[in-house]
Amino acid sequence: MLRLIVFLLSMVIPMAALAVEPDEILNDPVMEARAREVSKGLRCVVCLNQDIDSSNAGVARDLRLLVRERIVAGDSNDEALAFIQARYGDYVLLKPPLNARTYVLWLAPPAMLLLALSVGLVTLLRRRKKPVPQALSEAEEHEIKQFIENQKVGESK
Repeated sequence: MLRLIVFLLSMVIPMAALAVEPDEILNDPVMEARAREVSKGLRCVVCLNQDIDSSNAGVARDLRLLVRERIVAGDSNDEALAFIQARYGDYVLLKPPLNARTYVLWLAPPAMLLLALSVGLVTLLRRRKKPVPQALSEAEEHEIKQFIENQKVGESK
């Protein structure tokens, strides 16, 4: 049991480590906190559903440095985010806005869920409509018994 716990912890702890490298960290803790806040809202375009703050990909590092540059230049968090969004599009946001370009992104998951539920429901309904096998008549039961007896007699010879 202890081995299992140690194994599970060894699998979880590395995921909690942030990928921000020491040379990226800003000297001002307030600005660094702002940079981390902005970074947590940006998607790594390589890792997909991982924010750039916890991604080791090269493009994530470049985005983290760009965010820090914008904050040092005097941009607010929203301005830094808007700058990155203008360059990379809505795709770079972990929570993209709901607009005409992102309808598919927002509507595909519920549509897929409805489709899966519909398929499941149709399958269940079809299963219920299958005819129930009828009991054998006396003549059929007698014929089966005769067949089995003939098989036994044939095997014993």
